[in-house]
Amino acid sequence: MQEMAKGANIGLTALSEDAGAVIVSLSWSSASGDGDADVSVLLLDGSGKVRGDTDFYFYNHPAADDGSVQLLGKVPTENGSEDRISLDLTAIPSDVVTIVVAASQYGGARFGDLDDLRMAVTDRSGEALLGFSITDATVETAFIFGELYRRNDEWKFRAVGQGYETGLTGLATDFGITVVEDDESDEAAESDDAGTSTEADTGAEAGTSTGTGGRPALAPQAPPADSGAVALPAQATSSSDRVADGPTPPGGKPEPARRRGTRTAKKKVTLPKATKKSLAENDSWKPARLFPVPSYKSDREREVRATSVLLSVMAEVPEFGRRLTAGFGAPSGRMQTFTEVSLPHGDTPKRPDGVIRVERAGKLWTALVETKTNGNPLKSEQVQNYMDIAARRGYEAVITLSNDVALEGSPLVDVKTDGRRKHKVSLWHLSWAEVAHQAQLLIRHEGVGNAAHAWLLQELLHYLQHENSGCHGFQNMGPSWVPVRNGIDSETLCQGDPRAVEVVESWERLIRQVCLRLGGELGQKALPVQRAKRGTDPKSRRTELADRLCEEGKLAAELRVDGAQSILAITADLRTGKIRTSIDVPAPEGAYPLSVAKRLLRVLDEAPADLHVETLVEGRSGTRGTLERLRPEPGDLLPKDGAAITGFRLSLFKGMGGSRGGTESGFIRSIDEAVDRFYASVVAHVGQFEQRRTSRGRTAADASGAR
Repeated sequence: MQEMAKGANIGLTALSEDAGAVIVSLSWSSASGDGDADVSVLLLDGSGKVRGDTDFYFYNHPAADDGSVQLLGKVPTENGSEDRISLDLTAIPSDVVTIVVAASQYGGARFGDLDDLRMAVTDRSGEALLGFSITDATVETAFIFGELYRRNDEWKFRAVGQGYETGLTGLATDFGITVVEDDESDEAAESDDAGTSTEADTGAEAGTSTGTGGRPALAPQAPPADSGAVALPAQATSSSDRVADGPTPPGGKPEPARRRGTRTAKKKVTLPKATKKSLAENDSWKPARLFPVPSYKSDREREVRATSVLLSVMAEVPEFGRRLTAGFGAPSGRMQTFTEVSLPHGDTPKRPDGVIRVERAGKLWTALVETKTNGNPLKSEQVQNYMDIAARRGYEAVITLSNDVALEGSPLVDVKTDGRRKHKVSLWHLSWAEVAHQAQLLIRHEGVGNAAHAWLLQELLHYLQHENSGCHGFQNMGPSWVPVRNGIDSETLCQGDPRAVEVVESWERLIRQVCLRLGGELGQKALPVQRAKRGTDPKSRRTELADRLCEEGKLAAELRVDGAQSILAITADLRTGKIRTSIDVPAPEGAYPLSVAKRLLRVLDEAPADLHVETLVEGRSGTRGTLERLRPEPGDLLPKDGAAITGFRLSLFKGMGGSRGGTESGFIRSIDEAVDRFYASVVAHVGQFEQRRTSRGRTAADASGAR
């Protein structure tokens, strides 16, 4: 891999023979676990400006219609997160000469608060081509990491590292995007709210944003007759800057900010969560399904049917097929899928479960697919055979698909690559939970091209979630789970036991899946927070966690939902058999303690009576009690010694299941239920308290600045 210095440039063809499509990754880490940023891409013509609003790609406009640019979203890394962008350079319009890759922060955050700022570029096979690290970030709220540009029909990369203190607004303005002033945007939002509530509720229009956590609710629009404006509220860079978010309804989720002008993005179709009233006479009548799920006689039947169902929907719904394959280096183009294809391999032909082919400009991209359902593990020998076949036939990838979740530093299968072969084949893995996550994001939140495509995805999602499909995602804590639990219960489990490491890996897979499921429900990115020393490798980190499990008998994890201010903590105490879900909510500064306590209890009016509320004071815990006891007497939350309150810890407890996860009382199901209950009954409502706290803090700061 070529390591780049600031200002340096290099041609991509000098690094790879297959640089027609690349994956650009922007990564960062934070010791506190609360740092994050949003990526953006701008396409510039020869004048150094965008040709129009649709050349600006960000969280409200994540993909080009031709697939040339697609924001693939965040993935967790050992010390932070990584945002990936798929660029099909062969599909970039000929009048685009520069592709700018940038990132921005919101809510007053600065890039100097993040560590390990880095950009990397890989080719379609996943081989790293170049890397560029930014080490001089301070107060910037937006950064251009790098740019790809054309020179003599060749794409080159330049390491830029240019920062902006004016956030995404300043960056966008520099490249020809006119920013609508805040007061005009607010006026438009108010006028639109009166007549467009139905559309806002169903999420029918593309580009609609919730703007939570102070994130700007950007929305590309068609320019008015006399300008090329995009509604882009300014970042909060001074006391006079404001973010134009919509009003906050009960539940803590701000309404989308409405903007003037016709949107350039075509309308998308989503399905409302509320189901239509059934015409059946009684509950015994079952609706006809496109993909019925009868009682299968064998796992092989499940695998064949699941593969065929998935691949057929991928080929028919372009947004879905592109979403699943773009991260694997597939170009944008016409997709066809096949099942049960016989391919020669020695004396005995091999039959992969499926084949995906994408055609663009007369060139074919091909991936072999190996599927497992019902918790069956992938077999290294089988995958190795497909890697060898793909290499000999010039195919680009092998994709494995199972209920398991891949972890960094812990491969699901071991395969060997023949370095003497000039043609490279990449190996990728998908979990069924990821497939369901992407389908849910499209039909519930982001939208697809037409109603028929939305219905197809709905039928696919119903199939995947059916108890007989075998596509339920990670569902077994592994053979070491029961011995480790017994060892903790009898206090015979010793540090250094390899079975504890296996349990830690299973726990990490479970948390990744919880994030996928929660993110799909909310329409927001959810990622695990991993606090580790910089440079710690995955094996060492998991060994340390395993030793802690042996000593304390607890498995712990933290989740961050994009836009939320608090981190959700999950602790499974294997000694007591209890699962604890909790968040810490900071208290506003300068407010009367009793008023703060009363407001918190009002916000939690619909929370469960057994919710534990604990007062946090500097350096220690304060008073605590359940909502049932505290509601009549909010003053009981105040410290007896008059110490200043720094925040509150809200916790729910639930008993954990005893099995590996395959039954109703299973541990995995218990974790899912605990997170669902806590998020729906507590976290969704606490947003009102947090927003009031943020508003008070900003007002106090502005007043201080005025003085």
